[in-house]
Amino acid sequence: MSDKLDHHLADEPSDYLDAVINVRVKRSEKAQLKENARLAGLSISALVRRHSLNRKVIADVDMVMIRELRRLGGLVKHIHNESSGAYQEQTATILDQLSNAIDRIANDRKKGS
Repeated sequence: MSDKLDHHLADEPSDYLDAVINVRVKRSEKAQLKENARLAGLSISALVRRHSLNRKVIADVDMVMIRELRRLGGLVKHIHNESSGAYQEQTATILDQLSNAIDRIANDRKKGS
């Protein structure tokens, strides 16, 4: 949910946010809140609201990991193409392992939902 929308909508679609609370924090705390919110796929406001109201916050670390594994797969394919397939067996093994890792993460994520 974007910050702009977050100012108007609560966690439930039927709930509108109609009050503002300003909270002072240290720069290091703000940085940590931003990172935690990014990992959870939330705005800082939504993250703080969920924590303070004892609601569940699920980090989106799995999706970050899947994106990184896919990026690595792209780099391996690039090596394969640039080497004209000189490392065909190795790149095929690596791509297979990356694909299996992505599948495991996705399946674990589905089981945890």
